[in-house]
Amino acid sequence: MRDLLVSGVVFGSVPLILWRPWIGIIMWCWLSYMNPHKQAWGFATTMPFALIVALATLVGMLFMREPKKFPWTRETVVMVLFLGWMFVTTNTALFPALAWPQLEKVAKILLMTFVTLILINTREKLHAMVWIIALSIGYYGVKGGIFTLATGGAYRVWGPSGTFIGGNNEIALALVMTIPLMRYLQLQAKHLIVRHGLTAAMLLSAIAAIGTQSRGALIAIAAMGAFLWLKSRGKLLTGALIVAAVGVIAAVMPESWHERMRTIMTYEEDASAMGRLHAWRMAWNLAIDRPLVGGGFETFQWPAFAVYAPEAPVRDVHSIYFEVLGEHGFVGLALFLALYGFAWLKARHVAKLSKAEAGLKPFGDLARMIQVSLVGYAAGGAFLGLAYFDLPYHLVSALVIAGIALERQIAGPARVIADAASGVRRAGGGAVARRLGIRISPP
Repeated sequence: MRDLLVSGVVFGSVPLILWRPWIGIIMWCWLSYMNPHKQAWGFATTMPFALIVALATLVGMLFMREPKKFPWTRETVVMVLFLGWMFVTTNTALFPALAWPQLEKVAKILLMTFVTLILINTREKLHAMVWIIALSIGYYGVKGGIFTLATGGAYRVWGPSGTFIGGNNEIALALVMTIPLMRYLQLQAKHLIVRHGLTAAMLLSAIAAIGTQSRGALIAIAAMGAFLWLKSRGKLLTGALIVAAVGVIAAVMPESWHERMRTIMTYEEDASAMGRLHAWRMAWNLAIDRPLVGGGFETFQWPAFAVYAPEAPVRDVHSIYFEVLGEHGFVGLALFLALYGFAWLKARHVAKLSKAEAGLKPFGDLARMIQVSLVGYAAGGAFLGLAYFDLPYHLVSALVIAGIALERQIAGPARVIADAASGVRRAGGGAVARRLGIRISPP
């Protein structure tokens, strides 16, 4: 039944996507983040739904009448350069047979991110995209939060298997990054039921993130929570929600969880933590040996560890920073950090411009909440290898789109007045213009 339902939704959306290609981005986000086909049991689990939607989106975009304009900003230029550098490092990869398939996978993600920048070109479309991302990942937050409460935290929460967020650490970080998006949606919601529903979803998602028993998630959610309170409108309500979440977590989680979290302070005695430090040393040593290009995708293999960190018991780098450093060298790391540095500045710019008038507040809310998400990503990503996860790139794209839409909305009234003045001038109505208080500059 689930297979038929998912297939019906995907194939039924194709005509809509061909008619309105931006709907393809909404479908792509649903498939990428919720992975509904992974919730089925039959033929749908292996169907290339994402490819079908992507092809329909590209065909629809090819024939649409709207201008197909790619926004060239600091952020998008760095994103394009980062992708280009990946091709360079893959050509010099230590394990090319593994690197090329991974490049194909990452390139598809960034390609659809570029398509997103072209098709999601209004605030309404952007709002819809945020909704589908929040609902898709929030599904696992609500489900995992209920599971954690029902079992008293005795079992770990996991994401959909075979996906970017299949592991307990990965789904935890995705949930931490999604909670601020839910807060943005709550700030815009006009109906009480929607607001209360999002409040419950945020609480359950926080509980689910803790229920993963990921120590990195605890650090990420602490950083995100503090920054969420700092950046949110309605600090009293936000503070109350954070206190309520902390209280529920402290009451529900078993002593074994508390003991595991306390090992954060005594990492020298923890084999897993020390293994990660050795893996980070391997990435550093490899980058020192190959500073420009690193080892290419999938470089964290036994032969590489044998050369650069033979003492390391962990064969996974578990850090977005050392992952990029080891795979793409110092050039790749510089581009990676520049992307999020520019995104941060873009968010500040959007938040500042949005103060011009009350009607622009949603832009500021979104920019601040994306900043909160990026804080969670920066903190949690220090302990997780999710450098190529779709969500951070979509958030950067959302900031670019919000900035363009905001500037267009601010410029709108001035453009109307300028057009009106130009029309009056052409009609020779100088005297009329003076009576109306319109200043006409010489042609």
